Amino acid sequence: MNGARPARAGSFPHPWRPLRQHGLRQHALRQQLQRRWLARLPRKDQLALTQRNVYILPTGAGWMLALTLAVLLVASINYQLNLGYLLTFLLAGSAAAGMLAGHANLRGLVLHLQPPAPVFAGQRCALRIVLDNPGRRARHGIGLAVTEALDGPPQWAWADVPAQASSVIELAFVPQQRGWQALPRVTAETRFPLGSFRAWSPWRPAAQLLVYPQPEAAPPPLPAARPQGTGRAGTRADGADDFDGVRAYRHGDPLKQVVWKKAAQAWATGSGLVSRDRPQARPGRLWLDRAATGLVDTEASIARLTAWVLAADAQGLEWGLELPGGVRLAPDSGAAHRQRSLEALALHAAPAAAAP
Repeated sequence: MNGARPARAGSFPHPWRPLRQHGLRQHALRQQLQRRWLARLPRKDQLALTQRNVYILPTGAGWMLALTLAVLLVASINYQLNLGYLLTFLLAGSAAAGMLAGHANLRGLVLHLQPPAPVFAGQRCALRIVLDNPGRRARHGIGLAVTEALDGPPQWAWADVPAQASSVIELAFVPQQRGWQALPRVTAETRFPLGSFRAWSPWRPAAQLLVYPQPEAAPPPLPAARPQGTGRAGTRADGADDFDGVRAYRHGDPLKQVVWKKAAQAWATGSGLVSRDRPQARPGRLWLDRAATGLVDTEASIARLTAWVLAADAQGLEWGLELPGGVRLAPDSGAAHRQRSLEALALHAAPAAAAP
């Protein structure tokens, strides 16, 4: 025994670790270069696909076809097979014709983005895109997908566009932050007709999306309305009751409220007795503010106020909204007031969103 300690399991470097780290660095560099290239693209809500912005490269099947053609060509040269030459150049010509047809299938289309409606954070936002084909031939196998800010692989939507007509494709993504958000990048592509080449074009829409705050899942009941006092004069200083006009006598009214001075006239005419009418207190007004939430965190209080706005609107109540910074909406009700309240909550101290 020389006293040397045995090597522990895992003390030696994994043989594939350097290759994995190298691959991660290459992926990060590729992503950085792609972001820089895409950042140079102008934002616009209408995109005309031309030779300048339509790109084409072989797909995985296309590279396999190229390898197969190379093997066929080498075999034909080695064995002097005339039919091998014929088959090789026939397949190569078909692939070249497919490349030109695929590029022409995408080139010439015009994409229009319809303005998106506001949504709540964490809710699915639908993007309606109109594909306009001004040409005299139909376009087949046109795909669109949101290819930015995704948790998983892109979800492609496919459509055929008739000649001199239009088609509508609906895409979806889920915004996570409230406030004004830039729309993510959209990619148009086609693999028509053979699938050996992929023609695509990236598109950065210029429109912005208003994202309402995500309401609290289980908010407490609405806060109590603020009292506004009584109708005319409230209570007199001498302690006597104050009355506001008269009304027809109802069974059970106290005798001191009956106007006895008019009792004889009422009996003579048969009109009945009259009683003094007490003033009614004005109903209180519902005000929603951050102090009523009892929360310190800004986002949590905004979420609770959003839930209260939705609850008050569902109950048909009138409510007012007060936010720090001088934002004050007078009490009102209806869809327009609901929209103004949600917009104020969405834009109040909204976190800055990085432009995609």
